[in-house]
Amino acid sequence: MQYRPLGRTGVRVSPLCLGAMMFGPWGNSDRRDSIRIIHAALEAGINFVDTADVYSGGISEEIVGEALKGRRDDVVLATKFFMPMDEDEPNHRGGSRRWIIREVENSLRRLGTDHIDLYQVHRPSPDTDVEETLGALSDLVHQGKVRYIGSSSYAASQIVEAQWASRARNLERFVTEQPPYSILVRGIEADVLPTIQRHGMGALSYSPLSGGWLSGRWRKDAASSPTSSARPSARFDMSTPANQRKLDAVEDLAQLAEQTGISLIELAIAFVINHPAITSAIVGPRTMEQLESYLPAADLTLSPDLLDRIDQIVAPGVTINPDDNSYGAHELTPSARRRGDRSAG
Repeated sequence: MQYRPLGRTGVRVSPLCLGAMMFGPWGNSDRRDSIRIIHAALEAGINFVDTADVYSGGISEEIVGEALKGRRDDVVLATKFFMPMDEDEPNHRGGSRRWIIREVENSLRRLGTDHIDLYQVHRPSPDTDVEETLGALSDLVHQGKVRYIGSSSYAASQIVEAQWASRARNLERFVTEQPPYSILVRGIEADVLPTIQRHGMGALSYSPLSGGWLSGRWRKDAASSPTSSARPSARFDMSTPANQRKLDAVEDLAQLAEQTGISLIELAIAFVINHPAITSAIVGPRTMEQLESYLPAADLTLSPDLLDRIDQIVAPGVTINPDDNSYGAHELTPSARRRGDRSAG
């Protein structure tokens, strides 16, 4: 694999990042099999692993930690905080200093390491000052528990606000952003990706297969609709015009991939990592077969002609179903821009 610079940190990472969300009860409950998948990814040249405290209630971090024993120094290890870790305790979540200082210790313990290479805020918080979050994270960097810090699913305005606060308050700055991005979800091309580039950040995009839409699993002639309790149903309701348009796009993309001589999965992932602003695409296999289907994309370069043909199917900067933007990056939806965030009150 050709390794890429992680923003301006001087660290180099693989174009595919191994996402660990499916390791544990949320996906693959066989710990040994999950560890085999992680080892296979490392053997294939992936040196970047991303997990989160909330994945399977911390079990994902435990599995990653066990898999990296004896290999820790060769891996850029990323994890995230913010999501509720206890539904009954209102302070076991969020971006407060109180929670960050406590939760980093839990992640370090589960991961079996004394430092986290990249510690990320899993989602922006409308009711927490960004200086509160950055101040706590800066302290962790100064203590050596964290090397770098990053954000996830931030709107362009929130990225700029955080960068400004870091400079104004002399705090550590976010060196990466983790946005959703795929052929079907291109909204971030309009403002988020240019903002990331302008501030010299690395972009670690998640969901390159658009929640399975670009895996080839669901087609227009499928007998049943996809279902997922972990995602908003509006993203998978096949009766909506937006999702019908997505099915049409998937058909066209599948035919384009076949004409090109590659799989739809390879086309989808290669499209993401061929964008000049994208550092690494996060792929989250549940099985060894899924990992093996992702790996060839790391070495694919899509021609300008092929990229133009993709643009004819889904135009640059367009997300076919606006509900896909609201999966984390809610401020990108037209309704949110018109009405504002009333949940913060």
